[in-house]
Amino acid sequence: MAKEFGRPQRVSQELQKEIAMILQREIKDPRLGMMVTVSGVDVSRDLAYAKVFVTFLNDKDEAAIKAGLRALGDASGYIRTLLGKAMRLRIVPELTFFYDNSLVEGMRMSNLVTNVVRNDDERRAPAEEDKEE
Repeated sequence: MAKEFGRPQRVSQELQKEIAMILQREIKDPRLGMMVTVSGVDVSRDLAYAKVFVTFLNDKDEAAIKAGLRALGDASGYIRTLLGKAMRLRIVPELTFFYDNSLVEGMRMSNLVTNVVRNDDERRAPAEEDKEE
């Protein structure tokens, strides 16, 4: 029987928790003034590399997002050091940060659906009033 969760998946879940705590408590970079959320971590099979997907809340400016990713890239060595102390791994993965826009896209799609439903209700309301008369 195959394993439901292999070692890379378990390590990526633990890395996601630890990186989120480190970003919340330890990183004091002013370029990361906005709230940073770790939305996912993909770890290579050999556990040597990790792609960390982050979302910046309260900010939609492209320049601020690039500055935030640059700040995270600059702090990746320090974050790796803290991860090495927090987790017992033979090799602490090399971290690469990417912006995850799925939360922003989800909110945009939700707003579009809400607007379409509202417009449809507004169009139906006058038609229903004409039928009653």
